[in-house]
Amino acid sequence: MKITDMLTMSLKNLWQRKARTILTVLGVVIGVASIVVMISLGLGLKQSMMEETKKYSNLTTITVRTPYDSGKAGKDAEKKLISDSTVEKFKELDHVVSVSPKLNMNATLKFGKYQVDAQLSGLPVERLQRMNINVGEGTLPQEGEDLKLFYGQYVLNSYYNPRNYVYPYYDSGQPLDWDLMARPTATYFPASSNNNSSSNSNEISGGGGGSNTTRKYLIPTAGVEASSGEYTSTSYDVYCDIDALITMVKKIYRNQAIPGQPTKKNGKPYKNIYYSEILVEVDDFQNVTDVQNLIKIMGYDAQSDVEWIKQTQQQTNMIQAVLGGIGAVSLLVAAIGIANTMMMSIYERIREIGIMKVIGCNIRDIGGMFLMEAAYIGFFGGVVGLGFSYAVSAIINHFSAGGDGLLGLGGSSDVSISQIPPWLAIVGVLFAIVIGMISGFVPSQRAMRLSALAAIKNE
Repeated sequence: MKITDMLTMSLKNLWQRKARTILTVLGVVIGVASIVVMISLGLGLKQSMMEETKKYSNLTTITVRTPYDSGKAGKDAEKKLISDSTVEKFKELDHVVSVSPKLNMNATLKFGKYQVDAQLSGLPVERLQRMNINVGEGTLPQEGEDLKLFYGQYVLNSYYNPRNYVYPYYDSGQPLDWDLMARPTATYFPASSNNNSSSNSNEISGGGGGSNTTRKYLIPTAGVEASSGEYTSTSYDVYCDIDALITMVKKIYRNQAIPGQPTKKNGKPYKNIYYSEILVEVDDFQNVTDVQNLIKIMGYDAQSDVEWIKQTQQQTNMIQAVLGGIGAVSLLVAAIGIANTMMMSIYERIREIGIMKVIGCNIRDIGGMFLMEAAYIGFFGGVVGLGFSYAVSAIINHFSAGGDGLLGLGGSSDVSISQIPPWLAIVGVLFAIVIGMISGFVPSQRAMRLSALAAIKNE
């Protein structure tokens, strides 16, 4: 029997019993729609959580710090201090795409009677440009310029009155009415750790830290981050060009010990300025752990967000598996319905099966015909169920958009909570066909084993 004949006969047999076929297909529709929608919710939730995570951290960045105290270091400890040679050494590691030194410097920024104890983060200009910071006013610090500061969107929220520790933002809900772009910011750097002099009349109290600071420096503003209303990893930071910061620091402290910098055993500073951190960017999230472990073996303290991110992924995978299992129950019920339909079809067509055997039809063709009928039921149910899944997914996304999400399954407003990628659509239909064929396997075997004579005699 030709394959085209088997396909035609299978469709014809199904159409002769339209009501039963439609009801069986409807069971598959519900099963496929359930499992596809449930898995799509898991996929959407997983991506939503990852998008939220990206706002607070860089998934492929490793932060490397020296394992020694930033105070007095021994002779052997100097080898592990982070310098330009360390940067070059990390660049040679596999899967590393960029290495950026970072210099952190504490400073007190004042505006009238208010101030904020900030940390100036000096980074290479090209690294700042790759951070995808949404610039609201001005620009990012430019290479070759004197020291300029770039403020995160929520820096003004942290200003307080050092006399009574009153925070205007937390009292009124409004940040200081201060245009950072209008004029330079009064900036006070910490006093040198080996500077016992306090004769400078411009020295002030460092606020929360309680330490003396150097004289005032007026540092212009390069730009301010755009206000998005959402917290990001840059919201409370103050950035600047690392080369300009190093030049300013050397000018301020000259041959004195620089706060935050390591010193020799006798308390004297090193000639070079060592970096506070190194940001190592890896080519893929999956390679972060390997590179991080390699850096630790080299004797440095390496940290990343990969551990808690993978833990979050495990939780979302578990949720996705549970949701998929719930949908699979409906498909299991549909499979039982297919098996029942095919068994009933055999009982009704016993005489037909006997005639086919008597006229010399291959028994494998007979079994194949019943398998095709079951596959047709799975195919039609899978296609219709997939279409129904898209409709349900669109409804879920419509009601969950712009809020906390349907049934509390919220996340990033930029990500649909229900997602049906092409692979899920294809797998959904193929899975329905396979389930249909598995359900029809036992009935087809029964049809193949029927005695031809007994089947002909059947009325």
